[in-house]
Amino acid sequence: MAISILGVLNALLPKDSASHAVARDLPFGPAERHRLDLYAPRRVDGVPTAGLPVVMFVYGGSWAEGDRQHYSFAGRALAAQGFLTVVADYRLVPEVEYPGFVEDCALAFGWVVDNIARHGGDPTRIALMGHSAGAYNAAMLALDRRYLSDALRARVRCLVGLSGPYDFFPFDGAISMRTFGAVREPMTTQPISHVGPDAPPMFLATGERDTLVYPRNTVELARRLATLGVAVEERHYEGLGHPGPLLALSRPLRWRAPVLKDVTTYLRRQLQPAAARAHGPVAAALP
Repeated sequence: MAISILGVLNALLPKDSASHAVARDLPFGPAERHRLDLYAPRRVDGVPTAGLPVVMFVYGGSWAEGDRQHYSFAGRALAAQGFLTVVADYRLVPEVEYPGFVEDCALAFGWVVDNIARHGGDPTRIALMGHSAGAYNAAMLALDRRYLSDALRARVRCLVGLSGPYDFFPFDGAISMRTFGAVREPMTTQPISHVGPDAPPMFLATGERDTLVYPRNTVELARRLATLGVAVEERHYEGLGHPGPLLALSRPLRWRAPVLKDVTTYLRRQLQPAAARAHGPVAAALP
């Protein structure tokens, strides 16, 4: 799906009125594409929201295209459910080569940890979430110790991956060959290679009809996590292709699959305050 088509679609999609953009074009690094937007729930009865759980959403685009402004429908959808949502740009191929785009996402995550409290977020309750190449980037941050310090990795409460490529070596497609084919140790590019027993809990979802990133990526990563005792929830949505789980976050397409409902339920459970986590199941609402 061309990014220009997604941009047009995003402009036409009705947005969730219970959320709004609270900041745009915030710099998190020195490059032109080191910018991010924030979406939050609207105030209720004049009471400002504060201490909100945070979701950093990483968009896809084959590591070669993408624009955070085309994903406001996703940011608004998640914010309407009670999450302060971060959508960041990152540099793309060919401006950077692997692992530059992952390093940019790590830079954005560091900014979130250091700065999100001043925008109403709780830096102790952060989830990573991504679709397609964005799910790859998010998984690499959560699993590969090269990108986040131990202190920053400890801030990742959980990960939500939609239609993500996690186990796709040997490289046999134009996208994977262009992006990863020159890496001397190709297995180091695979998220599944970095799974350990200290990985964060994960929610992994895919469309059953995905022919771009085959569902086996989700199956194999979920299996590896479970084998090592890491909590993982796996969803396969019937009838959805590659963009389906992402587009099902939008208001007009939620009838196709309960992606937003499932993700929201998962995030509310994982991002509940520490005191609530110590005393039993999550309440129905956040924060």
